[in-house]
Amino acid sequence: MNIRKAVLADLDIIMSIMSQAKAQMRSLGSAQWGGDYPSQDNIKDDIAAGIGYVACDDCGVIAYMAVSFDGEKAYDILDTPNNGMDYVVVHRLAVADRAKRRGVASALFMEVENMALKKGVNLFRVDTNFDNAYMLRIFSNLGFAYCGKVYYESGERMAYEKRLDI
Repeated sequence: MNIRKAVLADLDIIMSIMSQAKAQMRSLGSAQWGGDYPSQDNIKDDIAAGIGYVACDDCGVIAYMAVSFDGEKAYDILDTPNNGMDYVVVHRLAVADRAKRRGVASALFMEVENMALKKGVNLFRVDTNFDNAYMLRIFSNLGFAYCGKVYYESGERMAYEKRLDI
């Protein structure tokens, strides 16, 4: 698997992967990513900002994620011992149906950890809906700890963090 920055030429396949992820969430009873989110404009903004990444196998793009080192306003309310530390955050992670159950999401999180450590960033934060069992299981398996609730226009999310320097 190869991970690289997304480009506008990837947009159609990224949106297809997003549609597949939304369908999976609905089939599992999750209310996350309702309506138009993530929209084509969200992905275009990620790409323009240089934070959109795709994972590719021999047949093409199999996953998408946004990786930001610029903070996340919603996380400002968290009351953890790690407040004030620089951190990396991942949003909009989705894996194509054809690549599911191959450890792609976990591998992407591990790559983000490596990216963070190379930048001297020792904290990794993520959030998800309370009913996204798939992501909750990944967070648990990778050593993330629950650190509170964050709020977006679309609703409340459960936030998790992982110290990378211990």
